[in-house]
Order: sequence, then C-alpha cells, then structure tokens
Amino acid sequence: MIQDEIAIIGGGLVGASLALALQTGARRRGWRIRLIEPFIPGAGYQPSYDSRSSALSFGTRQLYQRLGIWSRIAERAEPILQIQVSERGRFGVTRLDAAKEGVSALGYVVDNAWIGHCLWQALDDEVVIRDCPAEVRQLQADERGYRLELADGRKLVCSLAILADGGRSGLREQLGILAQTSSYAQTALIANLTASRPHGGVAYERFSKDGPMALLPLPENRCALVWTRPEGDADRLLGLSDAAFLEELQQAFGYRLGTFRQIGERYVYPLALVEAEEQVRSGLVVLGNAAHSLHPIAGQGYNLSLRDAQALAETLLQSPAAPGDLATLRGYYERQRADQRLTIGFSDRLVQLFGDSGRLVSLGRTLGLVALDLLPSAKRSFARQAMGLGTRD
Repeated sequence: MIQDEIAIIGGGLVGASLALALQTGARRRGWRIRLIEPFIPGAGYQPSYDSRSSALSFGTRQLYQRLGIWSRIAERAEPILQIQVSERGRFGVTRLDAAKEGVSALGYVVDNAWIGHCLWQALDDEVVIRDCPAEVRQLQADERGYRLELADGRKLVCSLAILADGGRSGLREQLGILAQTSSYAQTALIANLTASRPHGGVAYERFSKDGPMALLPLPENRCALVWTRPEGDADRLLGLSDAAFLEELQQAFGYRLGTFRQIGERYVYPLALVEAEEQVRSGLVVLGNAAHSLHPIAGQGYNLSLRDAQALAETLLQSPAAPGDLATLRGYYERQRADQRLTIGFSDRLVQLFGDSGRLVSLGRTLGLVALDLLPSAKRSFARQAMGLGTRD
C-alpha cells in the first residue's frame, strides 16, 4: 500500500496548477504529492490551427507570475487590449480598454496545450510524482484519509484527495456528492477562424436574442469563436459546409473584422450552470469544473478555478495540521466562498440578462451599456470583474 500526503486526481490545467502552487511549500514540509492523470499531457507541444484555448484574466497572469512560469506562457499568449460588449440591433456598446485601466492587457488568450506543457515542465519530480497514464476507479474514506484504487489494481492511501477530474466527475457521483444543475437550454459551438483584417487584440462579446457570441484574439491573427445557440441549432450549424457556416456567421457578427476566410474544426457541447453541493469533506476537496462549471461567454470559469487552487495551496501550507484536516479545509472554503458567489453570479446574471427578449428589458440593457460607457466608476467595477480582480483591493 503506497501512502502519500496529497493525491490530486486529474492532471489537467487546474490540477497541475495546484501541484505547482504546492510544490515549494510541500518540499519544505516533507509532503509527497501524487498527480494522477489518464493521459500524458505536457510531454511535447505541437502548434495547431485547431488548438482549444482559454482566456486568462489579468489576475491569472499575476498568479502565474508568482508561480514563476508566466514568462514562459507569455511566449504564446495573445494579449486582450480591448473588450467590446454590444447587443445586436441596439446602439448601446461599452468598451473596456487596457490602457485606461492602467494594465498592459485586460487578459490573454492561450492554447490549452501550451499552458499544460509549461505547467508540467515546471513540476519537480522529487516532490510531485506524475502518475500517468493512470485512472482512479474507486475512492473511499478511511481513518487515514482516503483510499484510492487504480485501474491497474494498485492501491494508494492519502491524507488529502483532491478531485480535479472535470465537470463529468464520476468519482464525485461515486462519493454521493450531488450537484445542482441549471440548464441554459443552449449549446456552445466553438472553433478557430481567420478574418481578413487584423484583430488588433480586440475581444468581442456580442449578445443576441438567440444567445451570446464571443470572438477572442489568438496568435497568428486567428480568433477563437464561442457561439451560443439554442438547443438543436448548433447541430444544424455543425452540419453546414465551411462556406455556408462562415456566411451565416458573417451575417450574425458583421464586418468589423472584414470577411471571415478560414474556419477550423467545429465542436459543440451543451451549456449549464453546475455547482457541487459539497466542496470539502474531511480529507477531500472538490476543485475545478468538478466543483463549479460556468457558462463560457464571460470567460470566468477557468480563472475562478485557478483562484480556488491558489487559495487552497496557501491555506494548506499556512496550517500546521495535516493536509486532510477538516477545519483547515473548511477555512479554505470560507475564504473562497465570496469569490465563488460573486463570480458565478456575475456570469449567470450576464447570460440571463442578455437572454431576455422583452422590450423593457431590452431597453434597460441598451441604457445599461450606454451608462457603463459613460460612468467611470461602474465601468471600472465591470472591468475589474472581467479581469478577475473583482474581490481584491
């Protein structure tokens, strides 16, 4: 029976970020961390036109700077210099500008594979045991913390088990941790594309009665598209030829980027707000999409999960108790509760507000966008939330 202090189940971006945040302090405390991942990420990086990407807030940049890897990530990060938020068919628009906010960028868009590569290259094998490919089949509480049974028959014991295995966490369900799910009755279609004009570091958030659309700047003048459609319509769009799809997208978005010339592979997935009813138990933490999964249009989900990971690492390392101590884990959750409530509420209200097609609500949205552009204090609050700084001084 192998015994570790901490087992992180899921070596994706959130799990690997947590391992890195714990690494230095774990070496000092004499802790051994096991990072368990079914796939082998980060071994090599091959640029691809169709690479999936994430929008990193300015707050996330600060976090990765503290962990010592931002300079490496920045080599393939596209800065967001301006965000334009508008509603189709209405004159209201607000623009958030990095220079006016006194920052070099409002955020950054980076290929997920590159972030994973940078994280895994920074891990110290003497502190973090990378157990992959490996899969946890069963997870049970015992007096030492949690007992893990892997698919290959190995059995492990840890003081603290951290579930970071994604929004469809089978282990979360196995442990009887329920999740509140609120469907948006929408499907996200995502793809990368190229337009005839340079994007200039501008991110577009455009709302319509059928759902929001985001176009985010990527390196090599690509853009990452997140197009939210009513259930069923995304499948129709998925079946169109590239030319027919680009023509329909052009009509929906307009010509601010000129004409759309190339579209990569398209993917779809249903959208819902999912929140685990428990995030901590004695010897257990639920983290990342397994804890909360948000609508992608506001770009808040990954950044919130990273703030959770950083707060968890700091709480564990500041406590004199064993990693699985329930009081310590409750302290972490109380520390992050306000950030989670604010961020989840901001994201959900944004989707709900722009999804209401009533005339009075529509007029209110238009006036609200105009007010945001005219009132510096309101606009700064909106900008700070978008940058992942909403709960900080």
